[in-house]
Amino acid sequence: MFPTTSNHPWTALRQKLPTAFFVLLLGIFFGAPLAAQDLAATSDPTNLTTAELAKQVAELRTLVLQLQAQVKELQHQPTAFPTTSTSSEIQPSLVMVMASNAAGENSSLINNVASQSLQAQPTATNTPTSQKIDDVLHGTTLNFLFDGYYAYNFNDPIGRVNLLRAYDISSNAFSLNQADIVLENAADVANGKRFGARLDLQFGQATETLQGNAANEPRPEIYRNIFQAYGTYVVPIGSGLSVDFGKWASSLGMEGNYTQDQINYSRSYWFDFLPFYHMGARLHYQFNNKFGVNYWITNGTQQTEPFNGYKDEMFGFVLTPKKNISWTVNYYLGQEHPDFQFVTNGPSNLPTFQGAPFEPIVNPPSGKLHIFDSYATWNATNRLTLAAEVDYVIERLYTTSTPSHDDGGAAYFRYQLTPKIALAARSEYLSDYGGLYTGKTQALKEATATFEYKFSQGFLMREEWRRDWSNQPYFFSDTLGLLKNSQTTATIGLVWWFGGKEGSW
Repeated sequence: MFPTTSNHPWTALRQKLPTAFFVLLLGIFFGAPLAAQDLAATSDPTNLTTAELAKQVAELRTLVLQLQAQVKELQHQPTAFPTTSTSSEIQPSLVMVMASNAAGENSSLINNVASQSLQAQPTATNTPTSQKIDDVLHGTTLNFLFDGYYAYNFNDPIGRVNLLRAYDISSNAFSLNQADIVLENAADVANGKRFGARLDLQFGQATETLQGNAANEPRPEIYRNIFQAYGTYVVPIGSGLSVDFGKWASSLGMEGNYTQDQINYSRSYWFDFLPFYHMGARLHYQFNNKFGVNYWITNGTQQTEPFNGYKDEMFGFVLTPKKNISWTVNYYLGQEHPDFQFVTNGPSNLPTFQGAPFEPIVNPPSGKLHIFDSYATWNATNRLTLAAEVDYVIERLYTTSTPSHDDGGAAYFRYQLTPKIALAARSEYLSDYGGLYTGKTQALKEATATFEYKFSQGFLMREEWRRDWSNQPYFFSDTLGLLKNSQTTATIGLVWWFGGKEGSW
């Protein structure tokens, strides 16, 4: 049954439209065809000049914009249209009728112009809530990584332990190196967004290596699975002063946490020895495309919570003389000795830290830690990458104590044989005088050869052979108490990663 005249939706629409707008509609539906007939009577539409056609398109666009403005106004008022129709369905039909009547044989061109104009206008299909969520999450990436391996140690060590390894610590076992969830919303100054944030959640063997050692910080278990968590603000000074506050992965040493971004599968001695992370504030200022400076102030090395009141500092710069060469230099000054300790048994009047009793250390050590770190990368060709790292670390227990120090470096080679296959190698040396790294004075060397096959973007396999040497018996064997001067391992690592993050993680 058809609606009565008084209830007809077009009657309700006409009542809501201003008189001038209704006249405009009449002009569009009746005046445009007459104008088209007059134009056809004076000239052939196919012979219109570019200027004449452009003038007609401009006039038609003006009418379209006027009509859109009126329809947009009606979207916020109740109408008598059936609920199955929406303003976005009505709007194109009016425009297409107008365009067809006004243009004759040129209607296809003008329809395209009208359609583009309509597409540029926002629609009412999203609810206010969803729009707010989109605004908040705009630019946020959600990323996942799985990194697992199988390693075999030819020493067949008791406990199947690979010594001096950051992550691939287990022999003759299928192992979960790490599983990660990374949420990031980076600052985007070019588009007017000066703040951002990042959160890296980590699970697996790597969490025990990175955190969990009470010798590094007082309560590591609280932060065990939070590898990174920091906010960013770009201060509008010059080219932009980037400030991060929170916990972040250390950039001392050229190797990092995420395997897909590294040259080899296993990590170097220097990655295992130098700090993994810091808690505090870091600043970066890029003077130009060739030179930038860094400054950090932190709780310490691998200390989310500090165990003393000293604040460590780092000063450094990054030099990029050419697009294919990058050189980083860092100097870190810290004090890594506690001034209090938690106790399980003690007097009842001891203070507590969230329920855990502790006591101050009498005459606590105050010796300083100095780290000189420098590394450079050279992309010699599109396929060949060469890199090198040099480090010197010195620390004293007390200011008058004999220092312990480590020095040495590493050299890297990588060649992209095909889009899927790459070959890589690493060789390094570390002199551990005073046992600062291993607890024993010794000279360490290692050589690593890596074969990489990338099945697809986000899935790669690395097969690796590695041999470690020492001038002292140090590595486990198959006999308890019998140590060897070397160990050899063979490893297959598989890495899957996916998400919206581009570039290095």
